[in-house]
Amino acid sequence: IIIIVVVLTLVMDSDATGSLETMASEDLLPGETVVREGKASILFPSANEVFYNPVQEFNRDLTCAVITEFARDLLAQRGVRVVVPGEKEKVLVSLSEESNEAEEKTGAEELNVTATAGEKCEHGLRVLEGLAASGLRSVRFALEVPGLQSVTANDFSSKAAALIARNAQYNRVSHLVQASCRDASMLMYEKRGKKERYDVIDLDPYGSPASFLDAAVQAVSEGGLLCVTCTDMAVMAGNSGETCYSKYGSISIKAKYCHEMALRIILHSLDQRAGVYQRYIQPLLSVSADFYIRVFVRVFTGQATVKNSASKQALVYNCVGCGSFHLQRMGRRIDNGKHMKYSAATGPPVGPECEQCGQRHQLGGPIWAEPIHDQEFVQKVLSAVSGNPSRFGTSKRIEGMLSMVTEELEDVPLYYTVDNLTSTLHCNTPPLLQFRSALLHAGHRVSLSHACKNAIKTDAPPAAIWDIMRCWEKENPVKREKLSQTSPAFRILSTEPRLEACFTVREDANPQSRKRHLTRFQENPQAFWGPKARAKAGGGITTHLQDKRKKCQNKRKNQVTDSSQLKNFPCKKFKQVRLDQTSKQPSPHASAALKIFLFF
Repeated sequence: IIIIVVVLTLVMDSDATGSLETMASEDLLPGETVVREGKASILFPSANEVFYNPVQEFNRDLTCAVITEFARDLLAQRGVRVVVPGEKEKVLVSLSEESNEAEEKTGAEELNVTATAGEKCEHGLRVLEGLAASGLRSVRFALEVPGLQSVTANDFSSKAAALIARNAQYNRVSHLVQASCRDASMLMYEKRGKKERYDVIDLDPYGSPASFLDAAVQAVSEGGLLCVTCTDMAVMAGNSGETCYSKYGSISIKAKYCHEMALRIILHSLDQRAGVYQRYIQPLLSVSADFYIRVFVRVFTGQATVKNSASKQALVYNCVGCGSFHLQRMGRRIDNGKHMKYSAATGPPVGPECEQCGQRHQLGGPIWAEPIHDQEFVQKVLSAVSGNPSRFGTSKRIEGMLSMVTEELEDVPLYYTVDNLTSTLHCNTPPLLQFRSALLHAGHRVSLSHACKNAIKTDAPPAAIWDIMRCWEKENPVKREKLSQTSPAFRILSTEPRLEACFTVREDANPQSRKRHLTRFQENPQAFWGPKARAKAGGGITTHLQDKRKKCQNKRKNQVTDSSQLKNFPCKKFKQVRLDQTSKQPSPHASAALKIFLFF
Protein backbone atom coordinates (compact mmCIF):
# COMPACT_ATOMS: atom_id res chain seq x y z
CA ILE A 1 0.00 0.00 0.00
CA ILE A 2 2.83 2.38 0.86
CA ILE A 3 4.49 1.70 -2.51
CA ILE A 4 1.23 2.42 -4.37
CA VAL A 5 0.75 5.71 -2.48
CA VAL A 6 4.31 6.82 -3.26
CA VAL A 7 3.88 5.98 -6.96
CA LEU A 8 0.58 7.86 -7.16
CA THR A 9 2.18 10.88 -5.43
CA LEU A 10 5.07 10.93 -7.92
CA VAL A 11 2.63 10.66 -10.84
CA MET A 12 0.54 13.54 -9.48
CA ASP A 13 3.66 15.66 -8.94
CA SER A 14 4.86 14.97 -12.47
CA ASP A 15 1.43 15.85 -13.85
CA ALA A 16 1.38 19.09 -11.84
CA THR A 17 4.88 19.98 -13.02
CA GLY A 18 3.92 19.23 -16.59
CA SER A 19 0.80 21.38 -16.31
CA LEU A 20 2.84 24.25 -14.85
CA GLU A 21 5.38 24.01 -17.66
CA THR A 22 2.55 23.94 -20.20
CA MET A 23 0.96 26.98 -18.56
CA ALA A 24 4.30 28.78 -18.55
CA SER A 25 4.91 28.06 -22.24
CA GLU A 26 1.40 29.23 -23.11
CA ASP A 27 1.67 32.49 -21.12
CA LEU A 28 5.09 33.54 -22.44
CA LEU A 29 5.16 36.21 -25.14
CA PRO A 30 7.85 36.35 -27.82
CA GLY A 31 11.18 37.42 -26.31
CA GLU A 32 10.10 36.79 -22.70
CA THR A 33 11.92 34.67 -20.16
CA VAL A 34 11.02 33.39 -16.70
CA VAL A 35 13.14 34.68 -13.81
CA ARG A 36 12.88 32.64 -10.60
CA GLU A 37 13.83 34.09 -7.24
CA GLY A 38 12.60 32.83 -3.90
CA LYS A 39 9.10 31.46 -4.42
CA ALA A 40 8.33 33.87 -7.29
CA SER A 41 8.52 33.22 -11.03
CA ILE A 42 8.58 36.48 -12.95
CA LEU A 43 7.90 37.01 -16.64
CA PHE A 44 10.62 39.30 -17.86
CA PRO A 45 11.11 40.81 -21.34
CA SER A 46 14.45 40.27 -23.02
CA ALA A 47 14.64 43.98 -23.88
CA ASN A 48 15.56 46.50 -21.17
CA GLU A 49 12.02 47.91 -20.99
CA VAL A 50 11.62 47.08 -17.28
CA PHE A 51 14.45 47.31 -14.76
CA TYR A 52 15.75 44.18 -13.01
CA ASN A 53 19.03 43.47 -11.21
CA PRO A 54 19.62 39.88 -10.00
CA VAL A 55 22.44 40.96 -7.67
CA GLN A 56 19.92 42.64 -5.37
CA GLU A 57 18.46 39.30 -4.34
CA PHE A 58 20.16 39.87 -0.98
CA ASN A 59 18.29 43.18 -0.68
CA ARG A 60 14.94 41.52 -1.38
CA ASP A 61 15.63 38.54 0.91
CA LEU A 62 16.60 40.82 3.77
CA THR A 63 13.48 42.94 3.23
CA CYS A 64 11.23 39.86 3.37
CA ALA A 65 12.90 38.79 6.62
CA VAL A 66 12.57 42.25 8.20
CA ILE A 67 8.91 42.72 7.20
CA THR A 68 8.09 39.23 8.53
CA GLU A 69 9.45 40.06 11.99
CA PHE A 70 7.82 43.50 11.88
CA ALA A 71 4.49 41.85 11.02
CA ARG A 72 4.97 39.32 13.82
CA ASP A 73 5.39 42.09 16.42
CA LEU A 74 2.68 44.39 15.07
CA LEU A 75 0.01 41.76 14.36
CA ALA A 76 0.48 40.17 17.78
CA GLN A 77 -1.08 43.35 19.17
CA ARG A 78 -4.06 42.77 16.88
CA GLY A 79 -4.53 39.16 17.96
CA VAL A 80 -2.96 37.59 14.86
CA ARG A 81 -0.28 34.89 14.97
CA VAL A 82 2.18 34.77 12.07
CA VAL A 83 3.17 31.33 10.74
CA VAL A 84 6.23 30.85 8.53
CA PRO A 85 6.76 27.48 6.79
CA GLY A 86 9.82 25.63 8.06
CA GLU A 87 10.03 27.67 11.25
CA LYS A 88 10.18 25.85 14.56
CA GLU A 89 7.64 26.89 17.17
CA LYS A 90 9.03 27.94 20.53
CA VAL A 91 7.93 25.67 23.38
CA LEU A 92 7.82 27.11 26.89
CA VAL A 93 8.33 24.67 29.78
CA SER A 94 6.86 25.71 33.13
CA LEU A 95 9.02 25.00 36.19
CA SER A 96 7.11 26.76 38.96
CA GLU A 97 3.66 27.80 40.08
CA GLU A 98 4.33 31.38 39.02
CA SER A 99 5.12 30.25 35.51
CA ASN A 100 1.91 28.17 35.49
CA GLU A 101 -0.10 31.25 36.44
CA ALA A 102 1.64 33.27 33.72
CA GLU A 103 0.94 30.47 31.27
CA GLU A 104 -2.74 30.55 32.15
CA LYS A 105 -2.85 34.30 31.55
CA THR A 106 -1.07 33.82 28.25
CA GLY A 107 -3.56 31.14 27.31
CA ALA A 108 -6.42 33.51 28.07
CA GLU A 109 -4.91 36.04 25.75
CA GLU A 110 -3.99 33.45 23.12
CA LEU A 111 -3.88 34.64 19.54
CA ASN A 112 -6.97 33.19 17.91
CA VAL A 113 -6.21 34.16 14.27
CA THR A 114 -3.44 32.57 12.20
CA ALA A 115 -1.84 34.31 9.21
CA THR A 116 0.09 32.38 6.59
CA ALA A 117 1.97 33.48 3.48
CA GLY A 118 -0.05 33.72 0.29
CA GLU A 119 -3.37 34.23 2.08
CA LYS A 120 -5.16 37.51 2.66
CA CYS A 121 -5.35 38.61 6.29
CA GLU A 122 -8.23 40.98 7.13
CA HIS A 123 -6.30 42.53 10.01
CA GLY A 124 -2.98 42.37 8.17
CA LEU A 125 -0.53 44.92 6.84
CA ARG A 126 -1.09 47.22 3.89
CA VAL A 127 2.13 47.38 1.85
CA LEU A 128 3.17 49.82 -0.88
CA GLU A 129 6.08 49.33 -3.25
CA GLY A 130 6.42 52.75 -4.81
CA LEU A 131 8.71 51.82 -7.71
CA ALA A 132 7.95 48.20 -8.47
CA ALA A 133 9.34 47.77 -12.02
CA SER A 134 8.64 44.09 -12.84
CA GLY A 135 6.80 43.54 -9.54
CA LEU A 136 9.23 40.87 -8.36
CA ARG A 137 9.53 42.31 -4.86
CA SER A 138 5.75 42.69 -4.44
CA VAL A 139 5.09 39.15 -5.68
CA ARG A 140 7.68 37.82 -3.24
CA PHE A 141 5.99 39.74 -0.41
CA ALA A 142 2.68 38.10 -1.30
CA LEU A 143 4.19 34.61 -1.52
CA GLU A 144 6.68 34.70 1.36
CA VAL A 145 5.54 37.24 3.97
CA PRO A 146 2.54 36.18 6.11
CA GLY A 147 -0.02 38.58 7.54
CA LEU A 148 -0.62 40.89 4.56
CA GLN A 149 -3.93 42.49 3.71
CA SER A 150 -2.84 44.03 0.39
CA VAL A 151 0.27 44.85 -1.63
CA THR A 152 0.15 47.85 -3.97
CA ALA A 153 2.81 47.52 -6.67
CA ASN A 154 3.15 50.92 -8.33
CA ASP A 155 5.26 52.10 -11.25
CA PHE A 156 5.04 55.19 -13.44
CA SER A 157 5.72 53.15 -16.58
CA SER A 158 2.61 51.73 -18.24
CA LYS A 159 4.62 48.78 -19.57
CA ALA A 160 5.87 48.01 -16.07
CA ALA A 161 2.35 48.25 -14.61
CA ALA A 162 1.03 45.84 -17.26
CA LEU A 163 3.89 43.45 -16.51
CA ILE A 164 3.13 43.65 -12.77
CA ALA A 165 -0.48 42.63 -13.38
CA ARG A 166 0.63 39.69 -15.54
CA ASN A 167 3.19 38.56 -12.96
CA ALA A 168 0.62 38.74 -10.17
CA GLN A 169 -1.74 36.59 -12.20
CA TYR A 170 1.07 34.23 -13.26
CA ASN A 171 1.99 33.62 -9.59
CA ARG A 172 -1.69 33.42 -8.54
CA VAL A 173 -1.48 36.32 -6.06
CA SER A 174 -3.90 38.71 -7.77
CA HIS A 175 -6.00 38.64 -4.60
CA LEU A 176 -3.10 40.34 -2.77
CA VAL A 177 -1.06 42.27 -5.35
CA GLN A 178 -2.71 45.26 -7.00
CA ALA A 179 -0.93 46.87 -9.97
CA SER A 180 -0.87 50.67 -10.10
CA CYS A 181 0.39 53.09 -12.74
CA ARG A 182 0.81 56.37 -10.85
CA ASP A 183 3.41 58.88 -9.87
CA ALA A 184 4.76 57.46 -6.60
CA SER A 185 4.85 60.81 -4.80
CA MET A 186 1.29 61.72 -5.78
CA LEU A 187 0.05 58.29 -4.76
CA MET A 188 1.59 58.66 -1.31
CA TYR A 189 0.38 62.24 -0.91
CA GLU A 190 -3.17 61.04 -1.53
CA LYS A 191 -2.81 58.46 1.26
CA ARG A 192 -1.84 60.89 4.02
CA GLY A 193 -5.10 60.37 5.89
CA LYS A 194 -4.76 58.41 9.13
CA LYS A 195 -7.13 55.68 7.93
CA GLU A 196 -5.57 55.44 4.47
CA ARG A 197 -1.89 55.21 5.36
CA TYR A 198 0.25 52.19 4.53
CA ASP A 199 1.79 50.01 7.24
CA VAL A 200 4.88 49.35 5.11
CA ILE A 201 6.33 51.54 2.33
CA ASP A 202 9.24 50.22 0.26
CA LEU A 203 11.22 52.64 -1.90
CA ASP A 204 13.95 51.17 -4.10
CA PRO A 205 14.48 53.71 -6.90
CA TYR A 206 17.09 53.81 -9.62
CA GLY A 207 19.44 56.36 -8.00
CA SER A 208 18.35 58.77 -5.29
CA PRO A 209 15.12 58.45 -3.27
CA ALA A 210 15.29 62.10 -2.18
CA SER A 211 12.25 63.22 -4.20
CA PHE A 212 10.02 60.58 -2.55
CA LEU A 213 10.98 61.00 1.10
CA ASP A 214 8.66 63.89 1.92
CA ALA A 215 5.59 61.98 0.74
CA ALA A 216 6.77 58.72 2.31
CA VAL A 217 7.10 60.04 5.88
CA GLN A 218 3.50 61.30 5.64
CA ALA A 219 1.92 58.24 4.01
CA VAL A 220 3.29 55.64 6.46
CA SER A 221 1.05 54.73 9.40
CA GLU A 222 1.75 55.37 13.07
CA GLY A 223 4.63 53.09 13.97
CA GLY A 224 4.77 51.91 10.36
CA LEU A 225 7.85 50.63 8.57
CA LEU A 226 9.70 52.64 5.93
CA CYS A 227 12.27 50.78 3.79
CA VAL A 228 14.55 52.99 1.67
CA THR A 229 17.39 52.12 -0.72
CA CYS A 230 19.98 54.57 -2.05
CA THR A 231 22.19 53.63 -5.00
CA ASP A 232 23.67 57.09 -5.64
CA MET A 233 26.74 56.21 -3.59
CA ALA A 234 29.06 58.48 -5.58
CA VAL A 235 27.12 61.44 -4.20
CA MET A 236 26.70 60.10 -0.68
CA ALA A 237 30.31 58.88 -0.34
CA GLY A 238 31.91 62.30 -0.86
CA ASN A 239 32.47 62.73 -4.60
CA SER A 240 29.95 65.56 -4.80
CA GLY A 241 29.25 67.14 -1.43
CA GLU A 242 27.23 70.03 -2.86
CA THR A 243 24.90 67.64 -4.68
CA CYS A 244 24.50 65.60 -1.50
CA TYR A 245 23.50 68.75 0.37
CA SER A 246 20.89 69.68 -2.23
CA LYS A 247 19.31 66.21 -2.03
CA TYR A 248 19.70 65.20 1.60
CA GLY A 249 20.56 68.43 3.45
CA SER A 250 24.01 67.16 4.42
CA ILE A 251 27.54 67.51 3.04
CA SER A 252 29.32 64.21 2.46
CA ILE A 253 33.06 63.76 3.00
CA LYS A 254 35.42 61.54 1.04
CA ALA A 255 36.79 59.56 3.97
CA LYS A 256 37.33 55.92 4.90
CA TYR A 257 34.10 55.89 6.91
CA CYS A 258 32.07 57.18 3.95
CA HIS A 259 29.75 54.15 3.79
CA GLU A 260 28.58 54.45 7.38
CA MET A 261 28.37 58.22 6.95
CA ALA A 262 26.07 57.64 3.96
CA LEU A 263 23.76 55.62 6.21
CA ARG A 264 23.72 58.40 8.77
CA ILE A 265 23.07 61.01 6.06
CA ILE A 266 19.91 59.28 4.81
CA LEU A 267 18.72 58.80 8.41
CA HIS A 268 19.30 62.50 9.06
CA SER A 269 17.32 63.38 5.94
CA LEU A 270 14.42 61.11 6.94
CA ASP A 271 14.29 62.51 10.48
CA GLN A 272 14.48 66.09 9.24
CA ARG A 273 11.60 65.65 6.80
CA ALA A 274 9.52 63.75 9.33
CA GLY A 275 10.05 66.50 11.89
CA VAL A 276 8.23 68.99 9.66
CA TYR A 277 5.03 67.00 10.32
CA GLN A 278 5.73 66.46 14.04
CA ARG A 279 6.96 62.94 13.36
CA TYR A 280 10.24 61.19 14.19
CA ILE A 281 12.06 58.02 13.15
CA GLN A 282 13.33 54.97 15.02
CA PRO A 283 15.98 53.05 13.03
CA LEU A 284 15.57 49.27 13.13
CA LEU A 285 18.34 48.21 10.75
CA SER A 286 20.78 50.08 8.48
CA VAL A 287 23.13 48.20 6.17
CA SER A 288 25.72 49.08 3.55
CA ALA A 289 26.09 46.31 0.98
CA ASP A 290 27.58 46.04 -2.50
CA PHE A 291 26.87 49.32 -4.34
CA TYR A 292 23.96 50.61 -2.24
CA ILE A 293 22.73 51.33 1.28
CA ARG A 294 19.46 50.15 2.80
CA VAL A 295 17.66 51.49 5.90
CA PHE A 296 14.60 50.21 7.77
CA VAL A 297 12.99 52.77 10.10
CA ARG A 298 9.73 53.09 12.01
CA VAL A 299 7.91 56.42 11.95
CA PHE A 300 6.02 57.78 14.97
CA THR A 301 4.19 61.00 15.82
CA GLY A 302 5.01 63.05 18.92
CA GLN A 303 5.62 66.75 19.31
CA ALA A 304 7.60 66.38 22.53
CA THR A 305 9.93 63.74 21.07
CA VAL A 306 10.51 65.77 17.92
CA LYS A 307 12.21 68.41 20.08
CA ASN A 308 15.03 65.91 20.66
CA SER A 309 15.83 65.88 16.95
CA ALA A 310 18.47 68.65 17.08
CA SER A 311 20.49 66.82 19.72
CA LYS A 312 20.43 63.64 17.60
CA GLN A 313 22.28 65.30 14.69
CA ALA A 314 25.99 66.14 14.58
CA LEU A 315 28.56 67.86 12.40
CA VAL A 316 31.78 66.01 11.52
CA TYR A 317 35.24 67.60 11.72
CA ASN A 318 37.59 65.46 9.62
CA CYS A 319 41.35 66.04 9.48
CA VAL A 320 42.65 65.99 5.91
CA GLY A 321 46.10 64.89 7.08
CA CYS A 322 45.71 61.95 9.45
CA GLY A 323 42.00 61.18 9.13
CA SER A 324 41.12 61.88 12.78
CA PHE A 325 37.52 62.97 13.26
CA HIS A 326 35.42 64.65 15.92
CA LEU A 327 31.65 65.03 16.20
CA GLN A 328 29.83 68.22 17.20
CA ARG A 329 26.21 67.82 18.26
CA MET A 330 23.79 70.32 16.74
CA GLY A 331 21.79 70.72 19.94
CA ARG A 332 21.92 69.99 23.64
CA ARG A 333 19.29 68.57 25.98
CA ILE A 334 19.42 68.22 29.76
CA ASP A 335 17.00 66.05 31.73
CA ASN A 336 15.83 67.85 34.88
CA GLY A 337 13.57 65.06 36.01
CA LYS A 338 10.09 66.33 35.17
CA HIS A 339 11.16 68.58 32.33
CA MET A 340 13.68 68.50 29.50
CA LYS A 341 15.76 71.61 28.94
CA TYR A 342 16.99 72.38 25.41
CA SER A 343 19.82 74.72 24.44
CA ALA A 344 22.34 75.36 21.73
CA ALA A 345 25.42 73.14 21.70
CA THR A 346 28.84 74.53 22.57
CA GLY A 347 31.83 74.05 20.32
CA PRO A 348 33.80 73.54 18.23
CA PRO A 349 35.49 70.38 19.57
CA VAL A 350 38.73 71.09 17.65
CA GLY A 351 41.12 73.98 17.18
CA PRO A 352 42.21 75.64 13.94
CA GLU A 353 44.66 72.79 13.32
CA CYS A 354 44.65 69.09 14.09
CA GLU A 355 46.31 68.30 17.43
CA GLN A 356 47.95 65.20 15.97
CA CYS A 357 49.36 66.30 12.62
CA GLY A 358 48.76 70.05 12.38
CA GLN A 359 46.65 69.88 9.22
CA ARG A 360 43.29 71.60 8.59
CA HIS A 361 39.83 70.12 9.10
CA GLN A 362 36.99 69.46 6.70
CA LEU A 363 33.44 70.08 7.85
CA GLY A 364 30.75 67.57 6.91
CA GLY A 365 27.24 66.73 7.92
CA PRO A 366 24.97 67.10 9.72
CA ILE A 367 24.49 63.35 10.17
CA TRP A 368 22.42 61.09 12.42
CA ALA A 369 24.56 60.58 15.54
CA GLU A 370 22.30 58.15 17.43
CA PRO A 371 22.33 54.32 17.06
CA ILE A 372 21.50 53.15 13.54
CA HIS A 373 20.24 49.70 14.61
CA ASP A 374 17.73 48.32 17.10
CA GLN A 375 19.75 45.44 18.52
CA GLU A 376 16.72 43.63 19.94
CA PHE A 377 14.92 43.69 16.60
CA VAL A 378 18.05 42.69 14.67
CA GLN A 379 18.49 39.72 17.00
CA LYS A 380 14.93 38.59 16.22
CA VAL A 381 15.58 38.72 12.48
CA LEU A 382 18.89 36.92 12.90
CA SER A 383 17.32 34.15 14.98
CA ALA A 384 14.52 33.67 12.44
CA VAL A 385 16.90 33.49 9.46
CA SER A 386 19.47 31.21 11.13
CA GLY A 387 16.69 28.93 12.40
CA ASN A 388 15.19 28.54 8.92
CA PRO A 389 18.14 28.74 6.48
CA SER A 390 16.29 27.17 3.56
CA ARG A 391 13.84 30.06 3.37
CA PHE A 392 16.16 32.42 1.46
CA GLY A 393 18.84 31.91 -1.15
CA THR A 394 21.16 34.38 0.60
CA SER A 395 20.57 33.15 4.16
CA LYS A 396 24.28 32.66 4.84
CA ARG A 397 25.11 36.21 3.88
CA ILE A 398 22.17 37.60 5.88
CA GLU A 399 23.32 35.64 8.93
CA GLY A 400 26.88 36.91 8.56
CA MET A 401 25.81 40.51 7.98
CA LEU A 402 23.37 40.63 10.90
CA SER A 403 25.87 38.90 13.19
CA MET A 404 28.32 41.71 12.55
CA VAL A 405 25.57 44.27 13.13
CA THR A 406 24.83 42.79 16.57
CA GLU A 407 28.54 43.07 17.46
CA GLU A 408 28.87 46.74 16.52
CA LEU A 409 29.19 49.41 19.20
CA GLU A 410 25.83 51.19 19.23
CA ASP A 411 26.95 54.53 20.66
CA VAL A 412 30.10 55.00 18.53
CA PRO A 413 29.48 56.73 15.19
CA LEU A 414 31.89 56.18 12.27
CA TYR A 415 35.15 54.23 12.34
CA TYR A 416 38.85 54.14 11.46
CA THR A 417 40.57 51.66 9.16
CA VAL A 418 43.86 49.99 10.03
CA ASP A 419 45.29 50.35 6.53
CA ASN A 420 44.62 54.09 6.50
CA LEU A 421 46.34 54.58 9.87
CA THR A 422 49.44 52.73 8.69
CA SER A 423 49.52 54.47 5.31
CA THR A 424 49.59 57.80 7.13
CA LEU A 425 52.76 56.75 8.98
CA HIS A 426 54.19 54.76 6.01
CA CYS A 427 54.75 51.75 8.29
CA ASN A 428 53.82 48.08 8.25
CA THR A 429 50.20 47.18 8.94
CA PRO A 430 49.61 45.53 12.33
CA PRO A 431 47.43 42.39 12.37
CA LEU A 432 43.82 43.21 13.08
CA LEU A 433 43.65 41.15 16.27
CA GLN A 434 46.79 42.74 17.68
CA PHE A 435 45.50 46.27 17.07
CA ARG A 436 42.12 45.40 18.62
CA SER A 437 43.92 43.83 21.58
CA ALA A 438 46.01 46.97 22.10
CA LEU A 439 42.82 49.05 22.33
CA LEU A 440 41.28 46.57 24.79
CA HIS A 441 44.43 46.53 26.94
CA ALA A 442 44.25 50.35 27.06
CA GLY A 443 40.75 50.14 28.55
CA HIS A 444 38.72 51.08 25.46
CA ARG A 445 35.86 49.31 23.73
CA VAL A 446 36.29 48.16 20.15
CA SER A 447 34.29 46.38 17.46
CA LEU A 448 34.25 45.75 13.73
CA SER A 449 31.80 47.26 11.25
CA HIS A 450 29.68 45.57 8.59
CA ALA A 451 30.35 48.52 6.27
CA CYS A 452 34.11 47.88 5.87
CA LYS A 453 36.21 44.76 6.44
CA ASN A 454 39.19 46.70 7.88
CA ALA A 455 37.08 48.98 10.08
CA ILE A 456 37.79 49.68 13.75
CA LYS A 457 34.94 51.20 15.76
CA THR A 458 36.17 52.36 19.12
CA ASP A 459 35.41 54.89 21.84
CA ALA A 460 39.13 55.68 22.14
CA PRO A 461 40.03 59.31 21.37
CA PRO A 462 42.33 60.05 18.41
CA ALA A 463 45.23 60.74 20.80
CA ALA A 464 45.04 57.18 22.20
CA ILE A 465 44.79 55.64 18.73
CA TRP A 466 47.86 57.48 17.51
CA ASP A 467 49.77 56.60 20.70
CA ILE A 468 49.17 52.94 19.89
CA MET A 469 50.40 53.55 16.34
CA ARG A 470 53.52 55.29 17.69
CA CYS A 471 54.25 52.24 19.83
CA TRP A 472 53.75 49.99 16.83
CA GLU A 473 56.13 52.14 14.78
CA LYS A 474 58.82 51.73 17.45
CA GLU A 475 58.62 47.96 17.00
CA ASN A 476 58.46 48.35 13.21
CA PRO A 477 60.44 51.55 12.54
CA VAL A 478 60.21 53.59 9.36
CA LYS A 479 63.02 55.55 7.71
CA ARG A 480 62.36 58.95 9.21
CA GLU A 481 65.03 60.63 7.11
CA LYS A 482 62.80 60.08 4.10
CA LEU A 483 59.81 61.78 5.71
CA SER A 484 59.05 65.37 4.83
CA GLN A 485 59.01 67.71 7.82
CA THR A 486 55.63 69.02 6.72
CA SER A 487 54.05 65.56 6.39
CA PRO A 488 51.53 64.25 8.93
CA ALA A 489 53.76 61.22 9.59
CA PHE A 490 56.71 63.41 10.66
CA ARG A 491 54.52 65.49 12.97
CA ILE A 492 52.87 62.45 14.57
CA LEU A 493 56.11 60.50 15.09
CA SER A 494 57.85 63.56 16.55
CA THR A 495 55.65 63.24 19.64
CA GLU A 496 56.41 60.57 22.22
CA PRO A 497 53.50 58.24 23.15
CA ARG A 498 51.90 58.78 26.53
CA LEU A 499 50.99 55.12 26.98
CA GLU A 500 52.75 51.82 26.41
CA ALA A 501 50.66 49.72 24.08
CA CYS A 502 50.43 45.96 24.61
CA PHE A 503 49.93 44.00 21.41
CA THR A 504 49.43 40.60 23.07
CA VAL A 505 46.36 39.03 21.48
CA ARG A 506 43.38 38.75 23.80
CA GLU A 507 40.66 36.14 23.56
CA ASP A 508 37.89 38.73 23.35
CA ALA A 509 39.64 40.56 20.50
CA ASN A 510 38.32 38.06 17.98
CA PRO A 511 34.53 38.48 17.51
CA GLN A 512 32.22 35.47 17.20
CA SER A 513 31.31 36.21 13.58
CA ARG A 514 34.99 35.99 12.67
CA LYS A 515 35.58 32.86 14.75
CA ARG A 516 32.66 31.06 13.12
CA HIS A 517 33.88 32.06 9.63
CA LEU A 518 30.51 33.50 8.66
CA THR A 519 29.97 35.01 5.23
CA ARG A 520 30.58 38.65 6.08
CA PHE A 521 32.14 40.24 2.97
CA GLN A 522 31.44 38.05 -0.02
CA GLU A 523 33.29 38.20 -3.32
CA ASN A 524 31.80 39.75 -6.44
CA PRO A 525 28.90 37.46 -7.39
CA GLN A 526 29.28 37.78 -11.17
CA ALA A 527 30.75 39.88 -13.98
CA PHE A 528 29.16 43.31 -14.47
CA TRP A 529 27.53 42.86 -11.05
CA GLY A 530 27.18 46.56 -10.26
CA PRO A 531 24.28 48.91 -10.96
CA LYS A 532 22.55 47.97 -14.18
CA ALA A 533 21.57 50.35 -16.98
CA ARG A 534 18.40 52.35 -16.49
CA ALA A 535 15.34 50.88 -18.19
CA LYS A 536 14.43 52.56 -21.51
CA ALA A 537 11.01 53.10 -23.01
CA GLY A 538 12.01 51.42 -26.25
CA GLY A 539 13.95 48.68 -24.47
CA GLY A 540 17.32 47.28 -25.35
CA ILE A 541 20.83 48.13 -24.20
CA THR A 542 23.10 49.74 -26.76
CA THR A 543 26.10 47.77 -27.90
CA HIS A 544 28.22 50.83 -27.15
CA LEU A 545 27.40 50.47 -23.44
CA GLN A 546 28.27 46.77 -23.46
CA ASP A 547 31.56 47.42 -25.28
CA LYS A 548 32.43 50.18 -22.81
CA ARG A 549 31.77 47.87 -19.86
CA LYS A 550 34.03 45.16 -21.25
CA LYS A 551 36.75 47.67 -22.09
CA CYS A 552 36.71 49.20 -18.60
CA GLN A 553 36.71 45.89 -16.72
CA ASN A 554 40.02 45.44 -14.84
CA LYS A 555 41.54 48.38 -16.67
CA ARG A 556 43.88 49.05 -13.76
CA LYS A 557 45.07 45.45 -13.42
CA ASN A 558 45.33 44.60 -17.11
CA GLN A 559 46.86 47.74 -18.57
CA VAL A 560 47.10 47.99 -22.34
CA THR A 561 50.67 48.30 -23.64
CA ASP A 562 50.12 47.58 -27.34
CA SER A 563 49.60 50.84 -29.22
CA SER A 564 47.25 49.14 -31.67
CA GLN A 565 44.82 48.42 -28.81
CA LEU A 566 44.79 51.96 -27.49
CA LYS A 567 41.86 54.31 -28.06
CA ASN A 568 41.49 54.88 -31.79
CA PHE A 569 38.34 56.97 -31.85
CA PRO A 570 38.18 60.80 -31.58
CA CYS A 571 37.95 62.23 -28.08
CA LYS A 572 34.69 63.89 -27.04
CA LYS A 573 36.50 67.08 -26.04
CA PHE A 574 37.55 67.91 -29.60
CA LYS A 575 34.99 68.79 -32.22
CA GLN A 576 35.36 67.77 -35.83
CA VAL A 577 36.31 70.51 -38.24
CA ARG A 578 33.36 71.58 -40.33
CA LEU A 579 33.73 73.79 -43.35
CA ASP A 580 31.41 76.70 -43.78
CA GLN A 581 28.74 75.86 -46.37
CA THR A 582 29.02 79.19 -48.25
CA SER A 583 32.67 80.16 -48.13
CA LYS A 584 34.03 76.60 -47.75
CA GLN A 585 36.28 78.03 -45.05
CA PRO A 586 36.57 76.70 -41.52
CA SER A 587 34.49 78.52 -38.93
CA PRO A 588 36.31 80.35 -36.07
CA HIS A 589 35.34 77.60 -33.61
CA ALA A 590 36.48 74.90 -36.02
CA SER A 591 39.80 76.68 -36.57
CA ALA A 592 40.41 76.89 -32.84
CA ALA A 593 39.54 73.21 -32.43
CA LEU A 594 41.87 72.32 -35.31
CA LYS A 595 44.76 74.26 -33.73
CA ILE A 596 44.23 72.50 -30.38
CA PHE A 597 44.02 69.11 -32.09
CA LEU A 598 47.23 69.73 -34.07
CA PHE A 599 48.98 70.99 -30.93
CA PHE A 600 48.30 67.72 -29.12
